[in-house]
Amino acid sequence: MTTQLEQAWEIAKQRYAAVGVDVEEALRQLDRLPVSMHCWQGDDVAGFENPAGSLTGGIQATGNYPGKARNAEELRADLEQALSLIPGPKRLNLHAIYLESDAPVARNEIKPEHFKNWVTWGESQQTGA
Repeated sequence: MTTQLEQAWEIAKQRYAAVGVDVEEALRQLDRLPVSMHCWQGDDVAGFENPAGSLTGGIQATGNYPGKARNAEELRADLEQALSLIPGPKRLNLHAIYLESDAPVARNEIKPEHFKNWVTWGESQQTGA
């Protein structure tokens, strides 16, 4: 017995096949295509460079949506959840404002070690961060 969803899927495959599209092959190709996710989607572009600062420069985000990540650990946990729901290979676009440091760091003083936790996490998630 097939479900209504399975029946609809079969009908859709037939309709695409009628115009020359092999749906199963298209899905196989999509499964190899990396999806790039921007880190700012997890915290409304606030970052961790200046947690007390306000958003400036014409950014259209408010930086205050309920439940947003308050630190890098929370953002990584949120990203892990999102990545677990996205099929295929993934990439993470990480901006300088997501550095991790115990003290403020000027932009011209940012070093690779400020992102070591992200690199370790990215390797474990296979994100290419």
